[in-house]
Amino acid sequence: MSGIFERVGTLIRANINDLISRSEDPEKMLNQYLMDANNQLIQVKTQVAAAIADEQKLYQRYQENQDASTNWQKKAELAVSKGDDNLAREALGRRNSYQQVADGFKTQYDDQHTQVERLKDALQKLEDKIGEASRKKDLLIARARRADAEASINQTLSNINTASPLSGLDRMEEKVRDKEARAKAYSDLNTDTLDDKFAALESQTKLDDDLAALKSKMGHGSTGTGGS
Repeated sequence: MSGIFERVGTLIRANINDLISRSEDPEKMLNQYLMDANNQLIQVKTQVAAAIADEQKLYQRYQENQDASTNWQKKAELAVSKGDDNLAREALGRRNSYQQVADGFKTQYDDQHTQVERLKDALQKLEDKIGEASRKKDLLIARARRADAEASINQTLSNINTASPLSGLDRMEEKVRDKEARAKAYSDLNTDTLDDKFAALESQTKLDDDLAALKSKMGHGSTGTGGS
């Protein structure tokens, strides 16, 4: 009987360790595990109930034979009081027979009672373990969900760093810069028009006239370029 509790206890420990290490849905696994554990608990309770029933039967058989032994003891005493030794001997023989059987049932009952108490203690411990697992279930589920969320966030961040749509902004910025450079180049080319050339020529002619006037005023020849 105690082997059942050992196997169930081992199953509980194995399932808890397995839930931590495996990648399946912890919430579904925890619910299934608790369902299996409670089914095992029902089976164990049935075995314990059967052991208790056997204990009660043994005690009943012991009590019946002990009562019979006591009854034949009284009959032997009655026969002695009446001076009938032969009848007293027969009564004592019956008493001894019932007492021997009663003693045998008493030994079996004592052994069964000890075993039942051990089973009750083991059953209580098993119920405590299942109760503790049930209380921890919500916490384990919350931890599993948080781990999944953290993994999802990390995966998202990894995707942003490696293949994010935002990485296209760098390419667009480079294209814009190229367009701006071309526009400026076209602008620079368009400023050297024919009108601008004539304006520059007129400006140069005016500067030459101003220089000739200055030289005339200073007494220099109109074609001179040096000092006096």
